[in-house]
Amino acid sequence: MRILGINALFHDPAAALVVDGRTVAAAEEERFSRRKHGKRPVPFSAWELPGRAATWCLEQAGLRPQDLDAVAYSFDPALAHPADSMGLNDPWDHLRLTYARQAPGFLRTALPGLDPDAVRFVPHHLAHAASSALAAPGAETSSVLVLDGRGEATSHLAARRVGGRLEPLHGQELPHSLGLVYEELTEHLGFLRSSDEYKVMALASYGTPRMLSELRRYVYATGDGGFHATGVPWAELCPPLRPGEAWAQVHADMAASAQACLEETLLELVRWLHGRTGDSVLTLAGGVALNCVANSRIAREGPFARVWVQPAAGDAGTALGGALYLAAEAGDRPAPMAGADLGRRWSEAELEAWLKTAAVPFERPADVAETVAEALADDAIVAWFQGRSEYGPRALGHRSLLAHPGRSGNLERLNDVKGREQFRPVAPMVLADRAAEIFEGPLPSPYMLFVHDVRPEWRERIPAVVHVDGTARIQTVDPGAEPLVARMLGAFERLTCLPVVVNTSLNTSGRPMVDDPRDALECFGSAPVDLLAIGPFVIRRGAFFAGGLPDTATATEA
Repeated sequence: MRILGINALFHDPAAALVVDGRTVAAAEEERFSRRKHGKRPVPFSAWELPGRAATWCLEQAGLRPQDLDAVAYSFDPALAHPADSMGLNDPWDHLRLTYARQAPGFLRTALPGLDPDAVRFVPHHLAHAASSALAAPGAETSSVLVLDGRGEATSHLAARRVGGRLEPLHGQELPHSLGLVYEELTEHLGFLRSSDEYKVMALASYGTPRMLSELRRYVYATGDGGFHATGVPWAELCPPLRPGEAWAQVHADMAASAQACLEETLLELVRWLHGRTGDSVLTLAGGVALNCVANSRIAREGPFARVWVQPAAGDAGTALGGALYLAAEAGDRPAPMAGADLGRRWSEAELEAWLKTAAVPFERPADVAETVAEALADDAIVAWFQGRSEYGPRALGHRSLLAHPGRSGNLERLNDVKGREQFRPVAPMVLADRAAEIFEGPLPSPYMLFVHDVRPEWRERIPAVVHVDGTARIQTVDPGAEPLVARMLGAFERLTCLPVVVNTSLNTSGRPMVDDPRDALECFGSAPVDLLAIGPFVIRRGAFFAGGLPDTATATEA
């Protein structure tokens, strides 16, 4: 079966292609349009489709729209209710539902040749669940928990995977929503709702949960697999912030209280689910599953032996989940997700052509991994553009900014480069077989979806990646899956005796992650980055701004 998955209705529009149960390609529309999150999650944008992402996915497999057996659209309007009947203040939600009902026609226009009868509506939370349960390695029998802002009429799904089937166990009806509560706080603290929730999680580390008992009056598990989560009087608990306004201790304490309340509620939901299934494996999806602090507490204190989180756990992942769900229904056996590198890539010849067209001075060193390690050891900031781009919000060694972790000032330096708040942490990447001696927490952790305690003897050695609470959101690197990154890490350790490198996303504030070579060159030219490693080539900042055109004959020499 050749199945295209589409996420479009709320935010983070994306497309994914599954052929005979195997994920061939997946990409978010923001990487093509250069609009962060693709669009804002308002009803007036619900018609917008990930047309460029979908077209690219089909091209990867040499398919035309008419070659598809099915298209999965990750929302089923037949399951939705009027917003006011669900207790939601969203007077234009009916427009969103109208657009959803017309999705087959919109898709036919976006993908000429597509038969609109091939479009199938997949319930939003089932698509989320499939994106995790059907993609997880070693999870043929497992439990799955989905939590986000909202779907058709619910905000949560507890289910079980048995083979290729998903068995729903419980769903929490709206308006109760852990995701919406966290979004409300995000907006109250002056951040962008449905975008900046991770900033609240980072800010929480600077506070104490002194308002937790008050929050428990409004947010709590109900003991039947569901929860109460609505009506929090944020303004009574702490003063609101305008965008860009400086936060005070009360705001950090509010964030810490909300984070603690979320974690408590999630633990109760996880325990209820385990009581129903007795499984050893739990998979997570939905926007709430991007909360790596909560994920770590679930792994540490919950009853499941293993917790796996889908790297595109937010709405973008429902494109993949919808396609996997229809594939399994049709009898295909879903293949486990091998990695998040499912996006675009360029050959060495194509990259060289880009650089020559841009008329920039570049070199081709004998080993780009060694050259980058040397630059990092000299305290350079390196833009790293290698292989296929990542699916999901985390830079995982394909579109990254790298730096020396042993220089404490590099945290402030990187936040300045990216133009973002100074309370934001950066992450370490480390070889998988070295992680346990430095970090304590769920291992391996290839997708940066858990936080780990940094062992005390290492905190002063790698201060740039240690958050204020002594933790780090790590990425473990398997040399078999990421040989180039592993070689760079090994070379850096030989030079510095540190087996860790700072890894943060290759972008600046408010912009999507770099995806194509033009994006990389534009980012390098506009931000104070010292070296760009793009495929086997490097560009040095001094040469880039030296003036004049490069001598191509000498610039490409090893």
